[in-house]
Amino acid sequence: MLAADYPFLDVLWTMFIFFLWIIWFWLLFSVFVDIFRRHDLSGGKKALWLILTIALPYLGVFVYIISQNDGMTQRNLERAQAQKAQFDDYVKQTASTGGAAGEIDKAKQLLDSGAISQAEFDQLKARALAA
Repeated sequence: MLAADYPFLDVLWTMFIFFLWIIWFWLLFSVFVDIFRRHDLSGGKKALWLILTIALPYLGVFVYIISQNDGMTQRNLERAQAQKAQFDDYVKQTASTGGAAGEIDKAKQLLDSGAISQAEFDQLKARALAA
């Protein structure tokens, strides 16, 4: 009632309701994603959790979050650590080429082993320095 008398309060109330609506869908989406990503649940148990969250949305989501909180946190941490490890491996692999110095070093090793001639080494060195 008070919000209808003051347009600014009406805007704030609308923003508050919209904010709660967005949070609700974020929670619902988080629960659905966690249910589908779990490997320890059978298909039947996943279906039961989904039916519970769809049939009784507030109760189902809050029961899932309360009962599965530790598992959700652990799975998110494991997923983040796996992504970080994958990124670190990619960076190490990419950085190991060493740019021009790495290419010259590889060419020098080929020259020392006799796989390429001095002219080929000079050509590879010039190409590495030009890039």
